[in-house]
Amino acid sequence: MANPSPSSQPIIVIPARLAATRLPDKPLADIAGEPMIVHVWRRAVAANLGPVLVAAGDRAIKDAIERVGGRAVLTDPAHPSGSDRVFEAVQAVDPLGAHGVVVNLQGDLPTLDPALVRAVVALLDDPGIDIATLAVAIREESERTAAHVVKAVVSAAPGAARGRALYFSRQMVPWGEGPHFHHIGIYAYRRAALARFVALPPAPLEAREKLEQLRALEAGMRIEVGFVDTVPLGVDTPADLARARAILGDKSGT
Repeated sequence: MANPSPSSQPIIVIPARLAATRLPDKPLADIAGEPMIVHVWRRAVAANLGPVLVAAGDRAIKDAIERVGGRAVLTDPAHPSGSDRVFEAVQAVDPLGAHGVVVNLQGDLPTLDPALVRAVVALLDDPGIDIATLAVAIREESERTAAHVVKAVVSAAPGAARGRALYFSRQMVPWGEGPHFHHIGIYAYRRAALARFVALPPAPLEAREKLEQLRALEAGMRIEVGFVDTVPLGVDTPADLARARAILGDKSGT
């Protein structure tokens, strides 16, 4: 039987595991009566792009998604990155490669606008692009030097809606007058690009900056960056969780 041609319909995969240093068990943190991972899954479903799958590093995450009618698969808890977890999950549910585009959506974005998921997939309109991601212009001066704010260096004409990624850094780059861009960690991969990426060894710049997307750039892969207006709230600390609860109308006071 011949392999099917890649589908135009993407598959969205949300990698999640319980181990976290700053906010243990955060995928299961209660927000307005539901675990955070369920909120993210609902946002992904609302993007209306294709099937949504949770790549769970722990049984409790899989159970939480299945209780609300979602689909989840258990993955190796020892994976070094979310990308590896995503690839294992996709290979398990779609071994013949029916889905030609894979969206890697972080499991700590409970207030995510589904339009951002659609925006990142739309960037793969050029067959020469391997990976697509998003960025937003930095407006808060403190973010320019904050190490936790990853900066995307993008080759793009002034006022352009998108451009090619040249580098990512935790430092303020490039030098000189002009905008700086806050990278948003949502990725759309061509299926072949994801397979190639996870097979690559960690790269020197990746290890130095602690940014795995540099592995792709060092290997000569093309990353396209689309510019959007807002950064989705990523929940990494108890303060972030409190903000998410306030945004989503959690009246429990927990």
